[in-house]
Amino acid sequence: MTLGSTSVIAGIGIDKHYGAFQVLHGVDFSANKGEAVGIVGPNGAGKTTLFGVLAGSTAPSAGVITYQYTDITATNAAQRCHAGIARTHQVPRPFLGMTVFENLLTAATNGAGLTGYEAEAFAVRALIQTGMSPLANRPAAALGLLDRKRLELARALATAPKVLLLDEIGGGLTEGELHQLVTLIAQLKDDGLTIVWIEHILHALLKVIDRLVCMSEGRVIAQGHPKDVMSDDEVMKAYLGSELEVAL
Repeated sequence: MTLGSTSVIAGIGIDKHYGAFQVLHGVDFSANKGEAVGIVGPNGAGKTTLFGVLAGSTAPSAGVITYQYTDITATNAAQRCHAGIARTHQVPRPFLGMTVFENLLTAATNGAGLTGYEAEAFAVRALIQTGMSPLANRPAAALGLLDRKRLELARALATAPKVLLLDEIGGGLTEGELHQLVTLIAQLKDDGLTIVWIEHILHALLKVIDRLVCMSEGRVIAQGHPKDVMSDDEVMKAYLGSELEVAL
């Protein structure tokens, strides 16, 4: 794969196998500065495994990961977070015994390596960005699903990321709650953040992304303009038609 001049993060020839079971097969992926890239595919396509490889929580069996044109394949998740790669998880993982603000301060301190007033400033900024200032002193354990999703996003933002990896952050929300979240993510993109977003809720994804990547059985089977990808015969076959036809 030839990287574009504005690529921020890329995976080249990524394989991942667990014993004889291969999850990723020679996956090439890149996201450009300020771009929002959506990743779709049926369950078991390898999407979350690819996220783990990009974020550093999963080591690839083969291939290279680059970030800002530097090979980061050997670095771990903490090092990548310090460098500016943050991710959310499909199931929010807050520290339930802490308040919302304490969660964000912990993210700024441990995730971004900030200290003192600078860490507090990044935590406060994440509160404001996600509209969670009124909930700053509420225990994370007392939050509903939407607010836990917002906190998951806010914790990622508190690490001052340049690349944000979103893993099905819309799952389980009502249409009204989803609209709030999509509006927030769109604003983050408008502010220049590079976003890579796995999502099954296609109409939400399409409101934000510039480019769509479809995976199936551990391979990228199509990528490009969202409408072109969704009308691709191989993509339609992978989805058995139904889900993508609704989005079209």
